[in-house]
Amino acid sequence: MPATDQFVDLRGLRPDGRRSLRFHYRDWGGSGTPVVLLHGLASNARIWDLTAPLLAQRFRVLALDQRGHGLSDKPDGYDFPSISGDLAAFIEALGLERPGLVGHSWGGNVALQFAADHPDAVAWLALVDGGFLEISAFEGMTWERVQQVMAPPPLDGMKLSVLLQGARSWPDLKEVWSDEVQAILLANFQVDDDETVHPRLSRENHLKILRSLWEQRPSELWAGLRCPLLLVPAARQNADPRSGMWMEAKRKAIAVAEEGVPGLRVVWMEDTIHDVPLQRPAALAGAIIEFAAGEVRA
Repeated sequence: MPATDQFVDLRGLRPDGRRSLRFHYRDWGGSGTPVVLLHGLASNARIWDLTAPLLAQRFRVLALDQRGHGLSDKPDGYDFPSISGDLAAFIEALGLERPGLVGHSWGGNVALQFAADHPDAVAWLALVDGGFLEISAFEGMTWERVQQVMAPPPLDGMKLSVLLQGARSWPDLKEVWSDEVQAILLANFQVDDDETVHPRLSRENHLKILRSLWEQRPSELWAGLRCPLLLVPAARQNADPRSGMWMEAKRKAIAVAEEGVPGLRVVWMEDTIHDVPLQRPAALAGAIIEFAAGEVRA
């Protein structure tokens, strides 16, 4: 079934008397175990548009626009306790009993943090090319270096036509470009009447999230998990030396996770871009469904 766009107010009145925070989510319906999908940094809930309908054949599927992203409110506070608290409030408000969590990229870090903080509240956890890397463990990766290599590009104020022309030629997106992918991309932006675009995640908030990522230590969170864990890393080699660095970091981080989480399952997506939900939606959905089914039988 097609997704419906919904909104929910979470966390109640704040001490200053202002209203609760308003969050947007996409609901694909379905039945069975509830599954919450979490997008990555500077993305939005629509990145799951190709994968979620396949998951909805087996699960009750919802995708959340996390704070600062998409159509959700953009308050202060981008540390993991705040973001994890949003997820806890979302799960409670919708009455989702022990959902499965699927996080892509930074969304994987959020899902991991939540599962470690609430070990009895999660049925299973799937981290898609994210959640397991420890950025501070990279050689020479100081906070200053993180800001240099991971800061957002200067897109604010760009014309829509220029954005789309450039996006169609981005190294990864050009391989998967379609009308659906264009709609997913544009959900990251507000478009003015004069077709000037503005990222929905501000640069300031983007950097706050990067700081929280740099400070997070996934290696210290594995021991707190009490649910089955699936890692779905993407593997791609190219001439860029940074590609080899990232692949080596992924393999080391996964080895650490395997030591800390007995029974961990790893499904590599070979020759796949970072945005796995866009390029391999069927393979990703299949891996998650097979993993969850095995855990139910166990």
